[in-house]
Amino acid sequence: MAGGTRFLSTLLLAASLFASCSYVPVASAASAAADEEVKTILLRMESDALAFRDEMERVYSARCDTQTLTECYEANFNDCSSTFPDQRCMKANELVIDACGDGGDCNALWDKRRTAVSIPQALASGEDGNPTDPEVIETACYSNLAEPFLAAKYENDEEFWLRYNVQPSWTYFGAHNGLFRKIPATHREECGQYDPRSRPWFVAASSGPKDVVLAIDVSGSMNDYGRMDLAKEAAITVVETLTVADRVAVVAFSGTAYQVGSSDSLIRATAENKAALVEALGNLEAGGATNFYDAFNTAFNSIDRAVFDEASSGCNVAILFLTDGQITEGAPADAVINLVNERTQRLADAFDRKATVFTFSLGQQADHSVTKTIACSTGGIWAPVDELTGDLVSAMSSYYKLFALGLGEGGNEDFAAWVEPYEFANPAGKMGTTVSAPVFDRSVSPPLFLGVVGIDLYMDALERILGEGAASSAMLQRFVALSTARCPSIELTECELDAFRFLGGGTEATCGICNNTRGNNTRIQAGGDPVYPGIVPEQCPFQSDLPKNLWRNTDGAF
Repeated sequence: MAGGTRFLSTLLLAASLFASCSYVPVASAASAAADEEVKTILLRMESDALAFRDEMERVYSARCDTQTLTECYEANFNDCSSTFPDQRCMKANELVIDACGDGGDCNALWDKRRTAVSIPQALASGEDGNPTDPEVIETACYSNLAEPFLAAKYENDEEFWLRYNVQPSWTYFGAHNGLFRKIPATHREECGQYDPRSRPWFVAASSGPKDVVLAIDVSGSMNDYGRMDLAKEAAITVVETLTVADRVAVVAFSGTAYQVGSSDSLIRATAENKAALVEALGNLEAGGATNFYDAFNTAFNSIDRAVFDEASSGCNVAILFLTDGQITEGAPADAVINLVNERTQRLADAFDRKATVFTFSLGQQADHSVTKTIACSTGGIWAPVDELTGDLVSAMSSYYKLFALGLGEGGNEDFAAWVEPYEFANPAGKMGTTVSAPVFDRSVSPPLFLGVVGIDLYMDALERILGEGAASSAMLQRFVALSTARCPSIELTECELDAFRFLGGGTEATCGICNNTRGNNTRIQAGGDPVYPGIVPEQCPFQSDLPKNLWRNTDGAF
């Protein structure tokens, strides 16, 4: 396999991690021999993920090479419109796509030697579904260099899994900008609908364990312009992306605030707990005034209880505060800002916990001054979102990008995340899990987050070896034990933090530090955007060399 030396060194490193702390056998009916076999399988999966991560970091270094960009023209296979060169009909014992019946007479096509690329519809603004964003084009080009590595890996995977009579599942890369590349290459039933950034495997690997509290405005004005539905959709997306390594709470506020659900503390983000929160979010109704003070006070009380009871993740805290209006009840703005400062400082002093407040102003009538001041005065992030043209789901889901900055160095260079076993989309009902690892450009400081690699695993083999169901408590505990990391330490200068604000919301979202993001160690790119190594990606110098058409073997339809 390509990258064999890197793979061997990564395997040895992962073995030492397993030996020290990362795998915890669970007392059950499984024999010691069976438990050891499962340990070997999971070790291989983690090692594969880290080797793939190394490959993606290697090919990124060649992203601006003229050869990389020239050979990228019509070299990528679109997962909706391309015909794959070596496509074959899947066998029924390999994989059955539900739309194809039982796989006996017909089945889907796949190519085990090629990768397929998808991008969200919003990025496919060019002719024939091509992206026009230069960075997305660059990502397609450099990630295409990893295809030989992935083809060799899949061939090795088939040989390994044959002993368990299990077909290897997909291996893939999800970029921070939404591009997704996978092997084997298959076609999607719905084009442009998949975004890797909203998947649990992506968020888990890019942020590590965390505590997340959502504070959602449910005042009467949220009924206007469909804002309540937008807020519910965004909150549900955030909840669904969490994993068993995370803790979560939801606070709803109008004239007063209350915690949604049956707990007054944080709860573990298991599939069962997330489903209950999603149902409760769907039942929220708007009405009443707007009380910022009570919302923040309730959110911090929930965090304090969890920390005191040792029921938190023990890592970073994110408070996602969404409002569409101004304070109409309760304490004034100065008191709210003082409260947030005092409570964040208390968490830091008493419990050594870093809490970051992310505030979102939804709609033209939303308060900007208070919500932005809260973010700027507490080391937080503020973003305005238009209720008609903005993307609230993406804005609220992007909090993980700040936490990703702490996973590229320190004690987390080889962090890999596991998600709780879940039902795969194809075939429906088949249980699986995913191991994933973050990808960085480590040549800059802080390391620049590029995306996440992931490898799917069908649960069939583990279930047979251990005699446990994928949804059993013993199986869940295995993945809880695996999904640990040293808490990401976010050490940014004020200038770097303002650069991160610029990355998420442009100049309007910055706090006026570094001469409006153009001071200190910044320089200006050709397009007018500042360059912050490790924060804002730097464009390739020769934009004219970027290919206008990425897709190969297409019928012109997207």
